Amino acid sequence: MLKLLFRQRTLSSIMPKQSATMSGLQCLATENIWFDKQRYDEAERRFYEGVNGPSSPQQQVKTALQQAKGRQQKRQHRNSSSHAGGDQELVSRMKSLELENQTLHKVVQEMRAALQKLESRVLILEKSPVAAAVPCAKAAPVQAAPVKQVKVENGDDDDDDIDLFGSDDDDEEAARIKQERVDAYAAKKAKKPALIAKSSILLDVKPWDDETDMAQLEQCVRSVQMDGLLWGASKLVPVGYGIKKLQINCVVEDDKVGTDILEEEITKFEDFVQSVDVAAFNKI
Repeated sequence: MLKLLFRQRTLSSIMPKQSATMSGLQCLATENIWFDKQRYDEAERRFYEGVNGPSSPQQQVKTALQQAKGRQQKRQHRNSSSHAGGDQELVSRMKSLELENQTLHKVVQEMRAALQKLESRVLILEKSPVAAAVPCAKAAPVQAAPVKQVKVENGDDDDDDIDLFGSDDDDEEAARIKQERVDAYAAKKAKKPALIAKSSILLDVKPWDDETDMAQLEQCVRSVQMDGLLWGASKLVPVGYGIKKLQINCVVEDDKVGTDILEEEITKFEDFVQSVDVAAFNKI
């Protein structure tokens, strides 16, 4: 309330001056700026001292001590709460570490049991070959095949009948049998027909113009005959501007007929044929 009263008084003292002259103070008066804050604070302090009585230095000390105690209690409370939270975290971590330790102990025990089983199995396997070898050693010995005793009688006639190096008749017989087998294989191979390499050729025969008789052109092409040549199907394919080309297929033997010979023979019909091209060439 005092602040409002002081502010009204200052404003009332300033208003006559503002009405007299229009200056920059009018703009500052409209702004929410408090230039005399210290004066108002001092007046407020005096007002409260007048209401409650003058404050002695002892009371100021007491209030300061009370404020310090309150601040210290707040700090202790905060520290205790933080310590309690830290203790809880430590307890939870200890519990988790104990659980992990227990699980690790269990895993170690299982691994030890597995190792003991493996060691026992290895010992059994190491002993088993020895046990298997003992019965084999105790088995009855293999009986040797009876040796035929050949009685050798002294005499000149017996020595003459024994041929230590063999006879030449056996070698001649083996050579004769071998030669017969070779001759039979050669005759059998000669009877098999030899493979003939063939190719399928697709030719494009082009006329001079659209007035060329294509039927007569085809007859001229098919009139080319030679050993190893067989003409096949044909058709007329449009080229453009009313001109059509003859596309004809033929099968040739590679050793007897070639594409160059065919082109030379077909291009001899100069009145009908302009050019010959190989459109496709496939091995059969």
